[in-house]
Formats: sequence, structure tokens, C-alpha cells
Amino acid sequence: MQRFGFVFPGQGSQKLGMLAELATAHPEVEDTFKEASDALGIDLWQVAQLDSENNLDQTQITQPVLLSASVAIWRAWCAQQAPAPSIMAGHSLGEYSALVCAGVLEFADAVKLVHQRGLYMQAAVVPGAGKMAAIVGLENYQINEACEQAAQGQVVSAANYNSIGQTVIAGDVEAVERAMALCKEAGAKRALPLNVSVPSHCALMQPAAEQLQQSLNDVDFSSAKIPVVQNVNAQINSNAEEIKEYLIKQLYAPVLWVDSVRLMHKAGVQKLIECGPGKVLSGLIRRIEPEISCFGSDDVHGLETAIAEVTI
Repeated sequence: MQRFGFVFPGQGSQKLGMLAELATAHPEVEDTFKEASDALGIDLWQVAQLDSENNLDQTQITQPVLLSASVAIWRAWCAQQAPAPSIMAGHSLGEYSALVCAGVLEFADAVKLVHQRGLYMQAAVVPGAGKMAAIVGLENYQINEACEQAAQGQVVSAANYNSIGQTVIAGDVEAVERAMALCKEAGAKRALPLNVSVPSHCALMQPAAEQLQQSLNDVDFSSAKIPVVQNVNAQINSNAEEIKEYLIKQLYAPVLWVDSVRLMHKAGVQKLIECGPGKVLSGLIRRIEPEISCFGSDDVHGLETAIAEVTI
């Protein structure tokens, strides 16, 4: 059997009606959302399916919804007695999903944690004061130089090294806009503002990280049953205290997604299952390591196909 891994998406992968079809065949889906809803006192399945109050894109709601979606798919996978992956990695918020599925965090604890994480992130920056933008077609060193030049006493830096030729920057609105202009001057194909409420993975998130540290200290961490590659250093960390430390740093440090995918490839991984709504990560992975085959899992056909692919 070929070595395979699981990857878990972060914010931006949410969509109204997610997992509705999968839920008709796998009771684990709605059961998982009910468990999360009970932990928070918010009907997360209703938000994911109807979103009558327009809460789905509010980060303190988005985060527990996406965590629940990923854990629901994982539980459906396990209920089919499908093989276990040899490695896991999550993109940004997705790291929490990976840690739950690897047995490091209890699901109910993680649901409360990511809800708090969202609240801390939202409170760290005045609405409208932060911005994120995707820079396409420029080398990382050029992006870093543009950010240094554009800062002028404000914050702007690389936030997500997403794939070859696609890096996201984050920081204060004016500084990000200056960096976007400089990147275009340097030859970037595109500099696209992202529709996000919070500038993640930059120094503006330091206050949120300090609050998150207190919340993490109240939660029990167990040893990982499956190795998890963490965002901050693109390495597998097995020590509970190290995992906590890197979850804190993750709020204000860039996501090393390219390096994380390369680490999995070097470890012999030939197939990756995207465990969450959509296929955003699959698109990034194909540009990083074209030899890796990627499979979605958010509907009945996708889940069955993915299981068949790794059971061969």
C-alpha cells in the first residue's frame, strides 16, 4: 500500500451547504456538528446549511464550523474502517483539525479553543485596519523586500507561503497596499486583496497570541497517534509543550505550507486526502509537488473514491 497523508483546510474553504450530501449517507457528520454545537451553545449545522443570520464568515464561527466539518469527514472515514494515514498537516486553522484527528486534542476542547481564537483575532485589530493580499508570480525574496520597503513603521509581511508563485501578505491596510504596488512594480502577475476580516499570521496578532496562550494552558494535550507537520517550522513535533508553543506562534508567524508539503513528499507520501470542504489545498499541492495525487472527501463519491485509492 502506498504511503498517504491527510491535509486539513483553513478559513476560506467554508461554503453554504457544506457536507449536506455526505450527511445523508454518514450519520457521523451531523453527530459531530451536534457535539460541537453543544460545546458552544450555537447551532453550527444550521449555520453551515442555512446561515440565516450571516454568521458563516465571522471568524469566531467560521473556525469551529470548519473544524467540525473536517472532524466529521475523519470520523466518517474511520467508520468505514479505512486505512489510517501515515502523516497529517493542516493549513492555519486546519492544524487544529489535524491535532484532533491525530488524538492530540479532544474535539470539544478544540471547538472551544478555535472559537476563542477567532474572538481573540477579531479583537486584536480594529475592523477595517488590517488587510491580506495574495501575490502571484513573484519570488519570495522579492516579496519580502517589498514588504520591508513598504512597512514605514507599520506592519506588513509574508503570512502564507502557499505554493510556488503564490504568497499571501498581511498587515496594516496602508502598508499592505504599498507592498502590493511595489510587488506589481517588481513584476508580480497579480496582487489580489483577500476578503478576510482579520490579517492573520502577522505581528498584529501578537495580542491574540498572548490570550490564546492562556486558553491553551487550560487544555490537556496528548501524544500524537499520527505525526502532524506544524505550520510554523514545517516539522513534526511530538512534545506537547512544543506543539502548544507553535500553535501560539502560528497566529503571528507565516504558514510554511510549501515546506510542509515538501516534507511529506520526502517522507514518501504519494497521495494526500483533503479532509474538509472543497479542494483549495489540492490545487496548491499540485503546484508544489506535482507527483503527489490529491483527492477530495467532502461528498459521498469523493470519500468512496479516496478510500478506494488508498486501499489498493
